[in-house]
Amino acid sequence: MASVPSLASTLQQQLADALTAALPDAGTADPLLRRSDRADFQANGILALAKKLKGNPRELAGQVTAALPAGELIKDIEVSGPGFLNITLTDKAIVETLAARAADTEGRLGVPVDAAAGTTVIDYAQPNVAKEMHVGHLRSAVIGDAMVKILEFTGESVVRRHHIGDWGTQFGMLIQYLIEHPGALKHEGDAADGEAAMSTLNRVYKESRVLFDSDEEFKARSRDRVVALQAGDPETLELWQGFVDESKIYFYSVFDKLDMEVRDPDIVGESGYNDMLEETCRILEETGVAVRSEGALCVFFDDVKGPDGNQVPLIVKKTNGGYGYAATDLSAIRDRVQNLKADTLLYVVDARQSLHFKMVFETARRAGWLGDGVKAVQLAFGTVLGKDGKPFKTREGETVRLEDLLDEAVERATAVVREKAEKVGLSEEEIVENGRYVGVGAVKYADLSTSAVRDYKFDLDQMVSLNGDTSVYLQYAYARIRSILRKAGDAVPAAHPELALAPAERALGLHLDQFGEVLSEVASGYEPHKLAAYLYQLASHLTTFYDQCQVLSPDNAPEVVENRLFLVELTARTLHQGMALLGIRTPERL
Repeated sequence: MASVPSLASTLQQQLADALTAALPDAGTADPLLRRSDRADFQANGILALAKKLKGNPRELAGQVTAALPAGELIKDIEVSGPGFLNITLTDKAIVETLAARAADTEGRLGVPVDAAAGTTVIDYAQPNVAKEMHVGHLRSAVIGDAMVKILEFTGESVVRRHHIGDWGTQFGMLIQYLIEHPGALKHEGDAADGEAAMSTLNRVYKESRVLFDSDEEFKARSRDRVVALQAGDPETLELWQGFVDESKIYFYSVFDKLDMEVRDPDIVGESGYNDMLEETCRILEETGVAVRSEGALCVFFDDVKGPDGNQVPLIVKKTNGGYGYAATDLSAIRDRVQNLKADTLLYVVDARQSLHFKMVFETARRAGWLGDGVKAVQLAFGTVLGKDGKPFKTREGETVRLEDLLDEAVERATAVVREKAEKVGLSEEEIVENGRYVGVGAVKYADLSTSAVRDYKFDLDQMVSLNGDTSVYLQYAYARIRSILRKAGDAVPAAHPELALAPAERALGLHLDQFGEVLSEVASGYEPHKLAAYLYQLASHLTTFYDQCQVLSPDNAPEVVENRLFLVELTARTLHQGMALLGIRTPERL
């Protein structure tokens, strides 16, 4: 089915055509249309035109109004103040547009697919091999997963990349320990048990670290092992692969708790670019992009200076011949642009790494790897804070394990669901399942409803609250609609454009119609918090609608019941789709 133009876009086009017809000297003009408290929309563009044409803005507004086509879109138009146009749409136009959205057989609610969409590689959810995931990994995973879903929905071809930390000095220590202590990676219990896998990795890491710090000969053997790893020694690589595989068991268990799909082919860690590092450095040096400085291969920038006023370089290759993170990141850019044919590189990475990525992107541009047709963007995110406004830690001052945080969220949410369970008639199985969806949804929504670059406070009590801007509030709004639809009996949702709409019906309908425009804005600006804000406003409009417009009242005419069922059913579909794009489930009963 073809996409459905929004009421705003249809009105925008009619106003633009009227401006051109009434004021041919104005050229192409933007009506500057926006939603308004005084009417459905307000057009403010005539004031700027009047200044440009040295005319009377109210007279020009009158000419534009006269040039608008007679039709079924505009009910009333009023010239206000210095030439503003306050425009009210017909109820019929609102309902007919919503009916077209509801009739979309592809389930897209009339949202268009961007025909000009390209290929985006998203780098997100970057845990480290042989290390536990902590609260600091949460935002990259949650924001990245949402952006994958949103971009794919709008038509972009998305390549996922999980750039895990699976290379470097510490693996020499770990592998050497394994060689000298065969079987150390074996653990009790299920081979696919994520917690058992991490427990084993933790134990091996601690034991090898103690030996590394206390035994100079072991330390020397470990450093030799790093060289063997980088040189591709088969025995060393096989043992290294054991650490990676064990870590993946753990990663997948955590991502499963987050209700996120992470696929094996999408995991391309630091090791995946090892064979490209030397060539990357050679190209940079031969082209003069990088220069030798005190034995290291560096890239300098006029605007990046330290406290002493000297330039701070991006170190691509260290004095001892080892490669810096920059070499790996630059090799990844080469791969993503040249082999994956990406138009956009999106990095969902902590804001504290902004300077690093600024220098990496500029280096890639100088080298010609980021050409005019390719953009690289860091979707920087802030820190997760505790209730005290300080970085989120345990009482002992340690970083909070991500698994512990998710388990507690699910536990709290399950208690909230259980309180309502008897009234709704939920089984124990449904309580447990919904508790998981509500708990994980609460954590995700708290993250996604905050502008990514801002820090936010992690407050589970607030997150699982039924009131306020929380995912639970939205999930209950959806479940309430599903309950009404189950109780409707023989009445079915059906649009009735001939009916007059109550104010709350109009407000709900106009907001529903904005879904596609909001998604377009979210996708182009990489701002999932704007989708969360839209959904919260939608649920708020629904609450007002319930207060003012009974749906299944026996006093309502059958067509009123059908039209209101139509409005709430389309609201449910929009909530369900919007929440799914944020990676949050909407249970049918809560």
